Amino acid sequence: MNQVLEVQQPQDQMEHMHKKIEAKSVSFKYQNVEVLKDINLEVIESEFLVIMGPSGCGKSTFLRLMAGLEQPNQGDIIINGVSSTTKTPDCSVVFQDYSLFPWLSAEENIVLALKQKLKGKKTKKELQQIAEEYLLLVQLGHAVKKYPGQMSGGMKQRAAIARALAFGSDLLLMDEPFGALDAITRIHLQDLILRISRDQKRTIVFVTHDADEAIYLADRIVMFSLGSEGVTTTSVDVPFSKPRNRKKLFSSSEFTRFREHIFSIMNQGLLENIEEQIK
Repeated sequence: MNQVLEVQQPQDQMEHMHKKIEAKSVSFKYQNVEVLKDINLEVIESEFLVIMGPSGCGKSTFLRLMAGLEQPNQGDIIINGVSSTTKTPDCSVVFQDYSLFPWLSAEENIVLALKQKLKGKKTKKELQQIAEEYLLLVQLGHAVKKYPGQMSGGMKQRAAIARALAFGSDLLLMDEPFGALDAITRIHLQDLILRISRDQKRTIVFVTHDADEAIYLADRIVMFSLGSEGVTTTSVDVPFSKPRNRKKLFSSSEFTRFREHIFSIMNQGLLENIEEQIK
């Protein structure tokens, strides 16, 4: 039998909360191909925002723009009141491709990032202890001294997540970070990220294709849809109170209806695009 879930009230008070990120009329072209056009988006302090959408709609590109790794052709992204075009944002990033240095062990990859962040404020032994703590958090305590070439894809991704968490920024940008993981590890890390988001008040922007994952994690979901006029965005509050019980949530009729609503928004742009091509 489906169980009734406690539903959140709409977040009308967001206007009065501190804005962590403001994307203002952001457009981006790659080799003269328009990837993003006139994107406007706000992320509130300590919010867990999930970006969803089909492949090729600019989700990862938008994340790179927020991280300051790419610059918009038009518009601006302001983080903590400062334009990302003038100063690289203080943020931690987890990519799909791990981005570990192959000549450094899992521990050394984290220590290197911490050295850049802390600039001599900790001893080498203290940095190693921090690295080991975060590797234990992602269930890699046995792989502290292993090099990326000695690790599976899932292990490398967990090491990259440990490095991002250890870096300590209050803004965490994650691009499909759990895609290479087995189901059990994925569940463990989803719950870990939620706990860190809650306890450490970090702002998280998380890209995924997985609707179940998006609904379980997010305070709000922004849908990137590919329509006949390019990428459009739709913001939807997730109407389930946190903390969420995974089993109770996934077995509820409210979850099923909301999931269908999310898919209908995402697929509407695709259907419009197909209809436009047929004409």
